[in-house]
Amino acid sequence: MPAHAVLVAGATGLIGRELVAQSLDAGETVHALARRAPPVAKPRAGLHWLNIDYPTLPVLPKASEAYCALGTTIKVAGSQQAFRAVDFDAVLHFARACRACGVQRLAVVSSLGADATSSNFYSRVKGEMEAALSALGFTSLVIVRPSLLAGDRAALGQPARLGERLMLAATAPLAPLMPKAWRPIHAATVARGMRAALRQAAPGTRIVNSGELQELGA
Repeated sequence: MPAHAVLVAGATGLIGRELVAQSLDAGETVHALARRAPPVAKPRAGLHWLNIDYPTLPVLPKASEAYCALGTTIKVAGSQQAFRAVDFDAVLHFARACRACGVQRLAVVSSLGADATSSNFYSRVKGEMEAALSALGFTSLVIVRPSLLAGDRAALGQPARLGERLMLAATAPLAPLMPKAWRPIHAATVARGMRAALRQAAPGTRIVNSGELQELGA
């Protein structure tokens, strides 16, 4: 096994793209999971794309650690059932496949307000996902809960999220005055914070809320 090989699920999304880039910049070998590998102008040394379907994941390559940046919205997914298939089912499929290939450290993107007892469907699914991951027995599990996510979705060919764009536009003038816990956070900052938290390698489950994530990823 390479000294620093990592697995990245959701590698074509805002945070996943940053995780891939930052890991490669650090000299790590990256196994990037996606349903369709994106076209690239120039291959990068150490980057290996795995075209997969999450319900039928193959045996994954050996890796030191794994990152999960899978996520959608109910509007983009089309229904609550389709949303849950990504934000709960696919995340669990990936995490179990990681455990099966010997990964002991996992960092995953959740959401501010995640709560398995919430009356809000989105927050409840995120909370249930966190609880399910905590039961899988990773030596170190880092759960990050970013606030409103900033980044260039158009550059990734992702569908526009009008509500997200409106919120970012409305909060931009006030962002410097807002508490870090509620301030919009850039995808690159989330990725750096995830990597920093996981590298601290504390045993057990660690929840990193957006304010702390801002500091870790600065």
